[in-house]
Amino acid sequence: MGVDLVQSCCIRRIGGRLFYLCSGLIASGCCLTCAPVLPETEYPPPDSITYYGYEVVNTYPHDPAAFTQGLVFTNGFLYEGTGMHGASTIRKVSLETGEVMQKHSLTASYFGEGITVCGDKLIQLTWKSQIGFVYRLETFEKTGDFGYLGEGWGLTHDGETLIMSDGSARIRFLDRDTFEQKGTLYVRFGDTPVKKINELEYAEGKLYANIWRENRIAIIDPESGYVTGWIDLTGLLSPEEARKADVLNGIAWDATGKRLFVTGKNWPKLFEIRLVEQRSEPYPLSRTQS
Repeated sequence: MGVDLVQSCCIRRIGGRLFYLCSGLIASGCCLTCAPVLPETEYPPPDSITYYGYEVVNTYPHDPAAFTQGLVFTNGFLYEGTGMHGASTIRKVSLETGEVMQKHSLTASYFGEGITVCGDKLIQLTWKSQIGFVYRLETFEKTGDFGYLGEGWGLTHDGETLIMSDGSARIRFLDRDTFEQKGTLYVRFGDTPVKKINELEYAEGKLYANIWRENRIAIIDPESGYVTGWIDLTGLLSPEEARKADVLNGIAWDATGKRLFVTGKNWPKLFEIRLVEQRSEPYPLSRTQS
């Protein structure tokens, strides 16, 4: 028999961000990862929305058996988290060759999800087990774990705070040391919640997010939650390659070289891309503006 939560929420500002802090009471008829009504925000919408295409700068080999859930570039290497029961791993991968230099496998009971690297730690979520794992980056030795409610999907950080997605329109902010939830932010395009947020990457003050089963990436203002841009990645794989592959998922940013990498689940290739601005349009009016 399932137990649901009814959440009572308050709004609080933490470190410049407006957060929705919720406490749960046992009841029925509510969903942990759902935002049935988009919370009000004190932030005005941006003036415009920018749409991007892409230019492929470089193409690299990628393990087509890797069900990519999380992707990070640091210290000259890719770090990748893969999913599926019995096939979930964390990996250190050579960008140029796609060779797996180091690997740690999860037990078959866990379905690996997003990863991020914080200093000398690699942190990994799991899908439905409500547990995350902490590893020593150099050795992949597990040094700890932490719990959370609901599902784990994507994970990144802004240098101070972990940023986590759960498949809904909600983004969670966690303390990077204690993993305590500090608040939540709802992602919106105008008045519409942007759901199915998957893999995340934080780069130069912006949050990049895969949308599950879509060939586009949302660029999100992490202060307000508004989507400020969309990246259309249609056509990265050939039709033949796409038939054998799964969905787009995996974003990594090289902060030193200013390079953006993308791939997907069971993709045979990883791409370095350059964004190409296609057009800019007035931002959709909210109900309060109409």
